Amino acid sequence: MAGTNPFNNLLKTLEVNGKQYKYFDLAALGEQYNRLPYSIRALLESAVRNCDNFQVTKGDVENIFNWEQNQAKEDAIEVAFKPARVILQDFTGVPAVVDFAAMRDAVKSLGGDPEKINPICPADLVIDHSVQVDFVRSSDALQKNQDLEFERNKERFMFLKWGAKAFNNMLIVPPGSGIVHQVNLEYLARVVFSGQEDSVLYPDTVVGTDSHTTMINGLGVLGWGVGGIEAEAVMLGQAISMLLPQVVGYRLHGSLGPYITSTDLVLTITKHLRQLGVVGKFVEFYGPGVAALSIADRATIANMCPEYGATVGFFPVDKYSLKYLRQTNRPEDQVKMIEAYLQATGQLRDYESGEFEPIFSQSVGLDLSTVVSSVSGPKRPNDRVSVSEMKDDFNKCLSNKVGFKGFGLPNNKLNTTAKFMHNGKQYSIGHGSVIIAAITSCTNTSNPSVMLGAGLLAKNAVAAGLTVAPYIKTSLSPGSGVVTYYLKESGVIPALEKLGFDIVGYGCMTCIGNSGSIDENIVNAIESNDLVCCGVLSGNRNFEGRIHPNTRANYLASPLLVLAYAIAGTVDIDFEVEPLGKKPDGSPVFLRDIWPTRADIQTVEQKHVIPAMFQEVYAKIETGSASWQSLNAPAGQLYPWSNESTYIKRPPFFDGMTKDLPISKPINGAKVLLFLGDSVTTDHISPAGSIGRTSPAARFLAQRGLSPREFNSYGSRRGNDAIMARGTFANIRLVNKFLGKPGPRTMYLPTNEEMDVFDCAERYARDNTSLILICGKDYGSGSSRDWAAKGPYLLGVRAVIAESFERIHRSNLVGMGIVPLQFLEGQNAETLGLTGKEDYNIHLSTDLKPGQNVQVTTNTGKQFDVVLRFDTEVDLLYYKNGGILNYMVRKIAA
Repeated sequence: MAGTNPFNNLLKTLEVNGKQYKYFDLAALGEQYNRLPYSIRALLESAVRNCDNFQVTKGDVENIFNWEQNQAKEDAIEVAFKPARVILQDFTGVPAVVDFAAMRDAVKSLGGDPEKINPICPADLVIDHSVQVDFVRSSDALQKNQDLEFERNKERFMFLKWGAKAFNNMLIVPPGSGIVHQVNLEYLARVVFSGQEDSVLYPDTVVGTDSHTTMINGLGVLGWGVGGIEAEAVMLGQAISMLLPQVVGYRLHGSLGPYITSTDLVLTITKHLRQLGVVGKFVEFYGPGVAALSIADRATIANMCPEYGATVGFFPVDKYSLKYLRQTNRPEDQVKMIEAYLQATGQLRDYESGEFEPIFSQSVGLDLSTVVSSVSGPKRPNDRVSVSEMKDDFNKCLSNKVGFKGFGLPNNKLNTTAKFMHNGKQYSIGHGSVIIAAITSCTNTSNPSVMLGAGLLAKNAVAAGLTVAPYIKTSLSPGSGVVTYYLKESGVIPALEKLGFDIVGYGCMTCIGNSGSIDENIVNAIESNDLVCCGVLSGNRNFEGRIHPNTRANYLASPLLVLAYAIAGTVDIDFEVEPLGKKPDGSPVFLRDIWPTRADIQTVEQKHVIPAMFQEVYAKIETGSASWQSLNAPAGQLYPWSNESTYIKRPPFFDGMTKDLPISKPINGAKVLLFLGDSVTTDHISPAGSIGRTSPAARFLAQRGLSPREFNSYGSRRGNDAIMARGTFANIRLVNKFLGKPGPRTMYLPTNEEMDVFDCAERYARDNTSLILICGKDYGSGSSRDWAAKGPYLLGVRAVIAESFERIHRSNLVGMGIVPLQFLEGQNAETLGLTGKEDYNIHLSTDLKPGQNVQVTTNTGKQFDVVLRFDTEVDLLYYKNGGILNYMVRKIAA
């Protein structure tokens, strides 16, 4: 049981603004502490403060303190970490609140007190993933999209409003407020936690159910994405079990060129770090170049952390971070307290002084002056292409064999074009034509420099007489209301609107797949001519099938380049030698003629981004719109589930549960449900976009009387396990080696029948057949989606054998009681001669150990070892309980 903190001798008193606070004086630990990376100092403080020799032990503290020696060990060391808070968005937050409601029912059924199920750790939920780009290019597009959002999501919103009342210690930010990560940066982040006078000060640290939670590291708040299942455990007061990370120091020096954006910088860093290999590591930025980056620039780099594969991309707090807190209207007393505490504990950075640098596991760097204008694509965020090489690169992709940089078109199809009618006028498109152009997502809409840069470019373009073709679906979805303020104040809104970039909503829209429909005539032209048309967006994800089913190539770009490619109408252009268009007098207009300099942008930013804007926007953020206020949510501590609801359903995870541990069943005679290759993402496993009209989920909804226009998206229906199970592996770009074409299908092996994945899993369930998956490298890369683990669990998947796992997804599989198994180094399904059509026996002993080898045999005589990817004893504890939620229910009911 928990005991007295053995480090209470480190408690000191700090006086700030005439108030007395306590804090753990880590600086008193001496020179070894000063050698630690700043990110590790935050981990150490949490371990010291929370040490009770139960959840967090003295050994955890010592292992973190001795990081310099321990990080280099071949076998990584497990440590416990208790974050200060949890942040959720509604796609991932709704299932968390559903699980909390179901856990209350389960605890009650086991004789416990259901009101004990509450977030112990503060939790903030921002509703930002539900709004879609249905209406564009009109002054009322914003209102129409928000009205339709409420019409589609009324049940979900009522449920969340119930949760806001029923659960203590949970803040729910209503829809229309902005993107979760920007709201976090501008409003929710504490940087340092403080209570009343005489309370203990401590650093703000956070885990979130969205992988881009890492954005907050730009403000010096250590935070990263976890699975929804892990986040729920943290909300219930559990420590996270993690492996002590290596820390890569990334030194920035020099300065960016006058026409280079922070987006160009982040795409350059993303490619560099992905090539370096930083999966599972912390990256900590340092060097004189950091001081030249705004907090928004740093946040943009930190936001893309999942794309370069690190756990965090950390920028310690410095004087510019404090300046940002004042700019965003944080109280002066709070800022002074933050500064005093961080100074006292050696956690305030000075990038410019050339001070003694911490020890890093390895150091790499980048000269900012070498960064060039860039985009990334066509299928992965780490495939950076310089804009000067974009035309050649895209054309090579057309004929390259199918892969991340290829579409496999035959020579006779390379110059295909198609005509179509749009609003009574004929247009022509071909390979490379831009169909969707969206200034969207948390990555760049948090950054005034690129948003104002886009506005200034728009003004220059309009002045030159340039336009955007009316068939291109253009949209602007700011990350918060503050963006609209400074765009209006700087006078750039009319030009953006004239180019078709009207504000369409405040939320994560096109980047998450909420891009809405495009003209059926365009769809027919694309599909009937096998065209590779494009989406260009200022986002962070461009995986296949994510943005829109009909944009096969998608490029990440700065908001300025989104505008440029929209005006050009194609990515098949060399801006250096080809004009964007012509002036009314017929003279050519090149991109260089209308591109604003960084100095131009900074002048406008300094004048128009002011604290009063933040004060006005965030003073009313918790109130919500009239639509939100009028929602009549149910009352009571237990949720009144409705069997008729297709949005909110009590999940079956606790059905038949007892206080006793379940008896572990062997995995014998298992069939392979899917035989997959490399880089299968959570978008492939658990789509968030539209529900295909012939899919199992669509059939389920149609049987309940819903029309296709009422289907909404998978993301919006994450509170209903029946939909999400049917949506598992429903991505149209999924490549299953059992079949010769991409699609959400597989083979029922006993009869070799091809069918939808869900239907096949149901057939196996009737046969009482255990299921496994066989996969390649980086299985589960992408956003942190709990349904990417819950869905396979509901399909009956007992184990996944892969060459490697994405960090969050491996943890989520463990949290659902699915066994993650990894091929030995140098081995995979191909080298072992596996077809996937064998029957598999996985020899799991009753005395499992983290990281041990496990034998697998098949009915064809194959025999090989795999690594059991239960990395910690806690992983094993969750597995023995049938999952982390079941463990928590038993613990609270007892």
